[in-house]
Amino acid sequence: MAVTSLYREPERRDEITFGALEFRDVFRIFRSGHVETVALRGLDLRVEPRELVALLGPSGSGKSTALHLAAALDEPSAGEVRVFGTSLSRLTERELADHRARRIAIVFQSGNLWSELTARDNVLVGLRLAGGRGRLHNEVERALDAFDLQRREGQRAGTLSGGEQQRVAIAAAAARKAPLVLADEPTAELDARSEQTVLRALRRLREEFGTTVVVVTHSARVAENADRLIEIRDGAVP
Repeated sequence: MAVTSLYREPERRDEITFGALEFRDVFRIFRSGHVETVALRGLDLRVEPRELVALLGPSGSGKSTALHLAAALDEPSAGEVRVFGTSLSRLTERELADHRARRIAIVFQSGNLWSELTARDNVLVGLRLAGGRGRLHNEVERALDAFDLQRREGQRAGTLSGGEQQRVAIAAAAARKAPLVLADEPTAELDARSEQTVLRALRRLREEFGTTVVVVTHSARVAENADRLIEIRDGAVP
């Protein structure tokens, strides 16, 4: 089936001039009493628009911390994080909330969906919460079709398989036209077959929707399917 692209060209020129995601000498230090834990130590990296990049590294290397900073869910202790040329540290709280709603979608290991709602309603509610207005049903249907979820759209999310739930979360990101999708170990709880279906969905998100995708992973199979690998060790790129 031919799929109509939902990708919206960037309205700002700097979304093309600058990287989709940039870390510039970023430190993140967590403090508990007199104890300091340095999660990131001078992290420098750049992800280009429409890339599918895997962040690889051992547990405790700083991958998830980097993802939280990219999602504007946390702030760096020093350095700068930029998303499509915008420095997150220069945004007000209201601007950050708008930034998260319009530009970023996050796919976690699990728990991305409202379990009592149908697959279709999960995509629709997510689109409305992100600021979608008017008649959104066509956008929802096109996103579900793109990720082969037509037969599951009326099924409650809590009854879907793990791989299907992840594809619904990816479809929701596509419907929102989020230009940056951050996925935190999205296949960690899946068997090999389901992992492959989710990997195909992530590639399709990049290829047909023009989305930049950053995946934090331990999986060699996930890493092999990325356009590029970025290894993080001890809070930095070696």
